Amino acid sequence: MTAPRPRARRPRAAFVEEEGSDATAVVPADSGVPARAVVPGSTITSATATSSAGPTVAALGEPNVPSPLPAEDAAIFGLTLDGLALRWVRATDSAPIGAEAMTGADRRAQAMGVSSGWLMENAGCAVAAAVKALAVQTERWGKGPILVLCGPGNNGGDGFVAARYLSRQGARVVAVLVGTEGRPLGKDAMRNWDRLEAEEGVERIHTPVSRDVAILAQGVEKAGVIVDALLGTGVRGPLREPIRSAVELIERARRAGIPILSVDTPTAVDLTGGDLSDPVVRAHVTVTFHRPKTGLLTRRGSAVAGQVLVAPIGIPQGADRG
Repeated sequence: MTAPRPRARRPRAAFVEEEGSDATAVVPADSGVPARAVVPGSTITSATATSSAGPTVAALGEPNVPSPLPAEDAAIFGLTLDGLALRWVRATDSAPIGAEAMTGADRRAQAMGVSSGWLMENAGCAVAAAVKALAVQTERWGKGPILVLCGPGNNGGDGFVAARYLSRQGARVVAVLVGTEGRPLGKDAMRNWDRLEAEEGVERIHTPVSRDVAILAQGVEKAGVIVDALLGTGVRGPLREPIRSAVELIERARRAGIPILSVDTPTAVDLTGGDLSDPVVRAHVTVTFHRPKTGLLTRRGSAVAGQVLVAPIGIPQGADRG
């Protein structure tokens, strides 16, 4: 008989200050994606610092030097936000696209042999590097848990991957599945949620109703950084519970001075036209993927996205052609 899968616990006040430390991050062999490089903790602070992993960040910013993918890049966890922007300058300087074009590129990449799990691995790794950079920049690294609020879809899956990488950097992480169902929806998100069970530095929580989110919010001002991995694009109008309460928790934390980082787009800004949900997350940093998004370049979108980083995730150039 198959042993029952461990369940995430229901919430309690999860925020107790705890010192963190750097650790080595390695993608395990059972990840379902190709073997990755070791990602050591680092104290690099200069955007032009050299790394034993390869060329200088400045060199990688040159148009003719390809950017390594995040999960293969041993240096990104020692870079500042500006250093990451320079590292990924080729993606940043590419032509903007909307949500539909991004979905098409994602699907064509998979048809060309790039696994969806590998795309998620790179996205989550990039998010984790940006979270650490934001926490260090705001002097909050090691000062409290990183709260990763994840919806049930692929946006949440990116958050689960980020939680794993952050834990292996020495952070204490609280990964929260915000949704009525007890399991994520997609196979990649589900696998990465399950993998967090083995991470000693990660506490998994499920909040199926708004009351659970309210309990989780107790002491949220002690969080180091909050990661918004709730919803991607395609949401219009008022948000439903428990996502709505999670967005309100993020707004409360922002008012308390907690840095907010959004995954792909702030919940929920349309990546094509920049339309905002009600309520909407106002991020200090947004990490979007593959190419800039037109919705984040609009007046409304840019007003809530904060500093936008564009990370490569392994979509081939040919996948952009419809």
